[in-house]
Amino acid sequence: MAEKNRIFPHIFRGAGAYCHYIPAIVKSVTSKEDFVTAYTPYQAEISQGNLQSIFEFQTMICQLTGMEAANASVYDGASAAAESIFMCKDRKRTRVLVSETVHPQVIRTMQTYCYGRDTEIVTVPAKDGCTDLEMLAQLADETTACFYLQQPNYYGILEDAGKAGEIIHEKGGKFVMGCNPIALAVIKTPAECGADVAVGEGQPLGLPLSFGGPYLGFMAATREMMRKLPGRIVGETVDFEGKRGFVLTLQAREQHIRREKASSNICSNQALCAMTASVYLSAMGPDGLAQTATLCTSKAHYLQQLLEETGLRPVYDKPYFHEFVTECPVPAETLLKKLEEHGILGGLPIEGGRILWCATEMNAKADIEKLAGLVKEVLSA
Repeated sequence: MAEKNRIFPHIFRGAGAYCHYIPAIVKSVTSKEDFVTAYTPYQAEISQGNLQSIFEFQTMICQLTGMEAANASVYDGASAAAESIFMCKDRKRTRVLVSETVHPQVIRTMQTYCYGRDTEIVTVPAKDGCTDLEMLAQLADETTACFYLQQPNYYGILEDAGKAGEIIHEKGGKFVMGCNPIALAVIKTPAECGADVAVGEGQPLGLPLSFGGPYLGFMAATREMMRKLPGRIVGETVDFEGKRGFVLTLQAREQHIRREKASSNICSNQALCAMTASVYLSAMGPDGLAQTATLCTSKAHYLQQLLEETGLRPVYDKPYFHEFVTECPVPAETLLKKLEEHGILGGLPIEGGRILWCATEMNAKADIEKLAGLVKEVLSA
């Protein structure tokens, strides 16, 4: 079965899972037996190291998002998005609005969570690759619990998140933003956009692609929403000698109360993935993260420029981070198969015969030019 694996040396595909540089120290630290075998830290007095690692992760996520509280042990970004719904829902507000420009798999996960829980999901249509904010204003009403927006969106485009937040707040609903953590190094934070809850997929923070997992969901919220956060929250305290210590805090949670009263089903400990993100962020630092984000953006724009010269025109003329959509005058499968023959995993084929391309700091200039040359060869034929 392992021989069926195909490991591509050059990857130009994203759509939720991204190939980034991972410093060697990340694996060196997180592969220690102490961390790999650690289980749920129920007994705080003998789990201080584990609890501190979670606390550091929460702190960094707060710094990244601008929020005031964060949790740990969310399975992945799609689960985090779905869990955020029930932080915002109450007896009167049971409708959820989600932008059509959100990743389709995230929308499906949200629909699965809402099935059977008396929660209606309404999709806000897209317009020119972005959320139609006029339709958002029309659809939001006194029954709307929240609006979920992805930034950058599924097509890589940067949305007007601040305006979307204003619209949903005027209707009394909560604003939830799904974020790319690498992009947060150079764009406005969810807090600056007025979000009440920020969620996202933490895989870009030092976790390899690994055929789909395990990945890492992150969730952060304002102080007003803190008590509704699912999963684990580690707090800092002092012991009877006045020394710094850590505890699981706000523990009227799913592991400790009757299942029918729980607001979430998060139980398993995902702290090893959270520690991986913490080590990655510590190794990169703010400057390293910003440099990574800048390289992703510049290389994506260079890729788009070369592809346009070959005849793959961009579909949307909007600011984007490191993903973009092009037309494809030949069947996408034909083009992508040609690239695979040369060890290149091309973009993701999406509806309408289009292709969603992605570039990260791992794509060398020579590789981008090689890809463009192969595309030109296919289109010429």
